Amino acid sequence: MLHPGRVLLPLGLGTALSLMGDATLYTVLPTHTAAAGITLSGVGIILSANRIIRLFLNGPTGVAYDRSPRRGLFITALFIGVLSTIIYAATSGFWPLLAGRLLWGVAWAGIWVGGTTIILDVTTDQDRGRWTGLYQTWFFLGAAFGAFSGGVLTDWLGFTTTMWIAAAVSAIGGLAALFFLPETQPITNPLKGSLVKGKLPGPRSNPRLWIAASVQGINRFVTAGVLAATIALLVQDRAANFQIALGVATMTGILLGYRTVISMISAPMAGSLSDRLGGRWLVTLGGLLLGALGMFLMVRPDPGTLIIGISLTAISGGSVQTLVTALTGDLVIEAQRGRAIGLLHTAGDLGSALGPITAYALLPWIQLTGVYILCAGVLTFGAVMALWVFRSERHHANRSGV
Repeated sequence: MLHPGRVLLPLGLGTALSLMGDATLYTVLPTHTAAAGITLSGVGIILSANRIIRLFLNGPTGVAYDRSPRRGLFITALFIGVLSTIIYAATSGFWPLLAGRLLWGVAWAGIWVGGTTIILDVTTDQDRGRWTGLYQTWFFLGAAFGAFSGGVLTDWLGFTTTMWIAAAVSAIGGLAALFFLPETQPITNPLKGSLVKGKLPGPRSNPRLWIAASVQGINRFVTAGVLAATIALLVQDRAANFQIALGVATMTGILLGYRTVISMISAPMAGSLSDRLGGRWLVTLGGLLLGALGMFLMVRPDPGTLIIGISLTAISGGSVQTLVTALTGDLVIEAQRGRAIGLLHTAGDLGSALGPITAYALLPWIQLTGVYILCAGVLTFGAVMALWVFRSERHHANRSGV
């Protein structure tokens, strides 16, 4: 078997650099609509189009990765991502940008489903949590680097020039994968998973896999959906309590960057802990409960409690995203991992798409405090599901004498 380290560097670098254009667009498009040739009302549609199309693409993409060599599909997806960023740079107006975003949705489905499937190829039940967590770290690093550098470059050089630079950076990631990423599918044995783990149901009839996907949907609903869309409102509401001479946008950027760093650290740590304990559901349960506690703390008015709450939700988001990915590798045989990862990411995309819509629909009725308490309840429900699976597995192990 290939050593995961040999695969992780080109895989992670390609994934991280591919995010340059997307992260830049999220950072600057709302304030640079004139340069992009769109109105403010079109920003939401442009930024959400890629997630919507992935709801329909993640599944078929996973099937493609199960049936075809991984390397070629992944590299193709990287360069489709480069093309989408070139469209942002070379055109203006709503329809060209929408086409670019839809193309990016195609690319990211291939990159994220494929990259996750590839890292599962070269890991085992004993080390999967650690290496999956390290791959997730590349994702968080790419998002943070793209948002920060894209914002700085846009202020310095303008929207169009920054997008050309983003396309070039993404192309470097594609070239890294082209020259250094090995093929991983031929080294796997489609029967090995069933021989080692016993008879496992397919993705469609695997209840534990569906629970893992549901937990991912809940995690992304709260972290990438509600929190990402409302943290600026939270900062605006608490600004007087901070007693710091910074603007709301700057404070929001600092907190978003802080969340990303904490998630980067927590992802491999949680994965490694699950490897050592041999019980990923237990660590997942802990991560979800930390997230629920964090959402409760964020409704408090004092800055110290708010920072603790943000920290706990960041730990939860990074750890749960890693753990459900590792669980997916544990729960299906190698020949079906692509479609299982497709299911997992579809649930995540659905959650992240519904989060902002739900939050802003409920704000007039229950205010931001109510929305965050609701999110704490949703995370607690996810913890209950994780507890149920954990106890079921322990009961089965005790009956089997393991």
